[in-house]
Amino acid sequence: MHPLIIVFGAALLDIGANMAINRSAGFRYKRWGFLGILLVLMAFTLLSEAVGGGKIDLAVAYATWGAIGILGTALGGLLIFRERLKPIGWAGMMVMALAVAMLTTA
Repeated sequence: MHPLIIVFGAALLDIGANMAINRSAGFRYKRWGFLGILLVLMAFTLLSEAVGGGKIDLAVAYATWGAIGILGTALGGLLIFRERLKPIGWAGMMVMALAVAMLTTA
């Protein structure tokens, strides 16, 4: 499987982890908190699979994973928790996404 697909899967797990941890309300709802921890462990397992054996450079994998995770978490926060970012926050994320796109093509 292409390593970027694995990185994308890891990022989706990371987004799910962030949503679960937010839903846990500071681990007051322990099931959500433990789900978040489990999803983070799964995300890092996939990320390590993507970079293992030199399939993809660590810098590219980590930056891509982080950018997808940040964008996805912001969208999830907006859609699920009604959290709003200021326009400058969205602009910053677009700059970050462009930088990661440049990194992956370098």
